[in-house]
Amino acid sequence: MSQVDDVLAALADPMRRRVLDLVAARGPISASALAGELPVSRQAIVKHLGVLEKAELVASERAGRENNFSVRADALDATATWMASLASQWDKRLAAIKKIAET
Repeated sequence: MSQVDDVLAALADPMRRRVLDLVAARGPISASALAGELPVSRQAIVKHLGVLEKAELVASERAGRENNFSVRADALDATATWMASLASQWDKRLAAIKKIAET
């Protein structure tokens, strides 16, 4: 599975997107702190963070007894680049169809 596939699979879940949004907004944050802001258990948050970490969307750093999570932009950048390339290909195809239709 490619990095783009991993990112898209991770972001397919609305709760994971919400977790990622909170990590991005709050900076380095623990699973316990996230659980205090979301309607799911700390254990569920840890599982979501594990998926996000596997997709390289977040990174963890040990701070005392807890891990703090922060966003890693590289995987998002790679996915955005792929999506932009795909959109460009479609734009070219649609322009060619329009040209054919107008002639």
